[in-house]
Amino acid sequence: MRDIPRVSACVITYNEERNIEGCLESLKWCDEIIVVDSFSTDKTVELARRYTAKVRQHRLVSHPEQKNLAISCATHAWVLNVDADERVTPALAAEIQEALAANRGDIAGYLMPRRTYFLGHWFRHGAWYPDRKLRLFRRDRGRFGGVNPHDKVVLDGPTQLLRNDLLHYTYRDLSHNLATIDKYSDHFTAHATLHPLWPIPAMLVKPPLKFLETFIYKRGFLDGLPGFVVAVMNSFYIFLKYAKLWSRARRPSPPHTP
Repeated sequence: MRDIPRVSACVITYNEERNIEGCLESLKWCDEIIVVDSFSTDKTVELARRYTAKVRQHRLVSHPEQKNLAISCATHAWVLNVDADERVTPALAAEIQEALAANRGDIAGYLMPRRTYFLGHWFRHGAWYPDRKLRLFRRDRGRFGGVNPHDKVVLDGPTQLLRNDLLHYTYRDLSHNLATIDKYSDHFTAHATLHPLWPIPAMLVKPPLKFLETFIYKRGFLDGLPGFVVAVMNSFYIFLKYAKLWSRARRPSPPHTP
């Protein structure tokens, strides 16, 4: 086997003391760990410094910009971007090393399936699996783009799919899920420029279509009641985005005081 190229692991954080140790523990096989923190008020930075001296604090402007800052701090050719609530299993780590050792320069990045844990259940179907993510790529051929907070890697070159799962310990509970839906729908409303009448048909048609897609077509029903709950929550997110947009478009002027 050829020499294994070195890997820099990059993680951005904000108040992740519940997750950061498990995340960084799963990255100890990497040659370098970089953490960019947006001024956490909990013990995230203290805990991160137990695993790496390369902890930097920077005000968050957007998720893509923060992740690009993290990869700009990397010193190795390959960067592995992991969120604080994710874990790289030993099997995935071994597969990454094998893939990099076999790479003859033709592959610029690697996708990996992500398996999510929520409501006491590992999801195997529906909207949340296989949920392939491009997380490992050559630093000189990729960077983050997308519309905040939904970042995505823009890569110059072909990719290859890995087999082993990246583990994702997502929302703590349904309240956490609802809070995230509320926040992300606010982001959508703030940046959307749709015609004032468009939210009405979208609000009526898209949520049930999303439910049918995730629960029936993508076989979310095989995940049982947790699969049903997630399909409903995903549909509600679609509904809330357009309901907020409709509400913004019809927002009246302040009433006249007699």
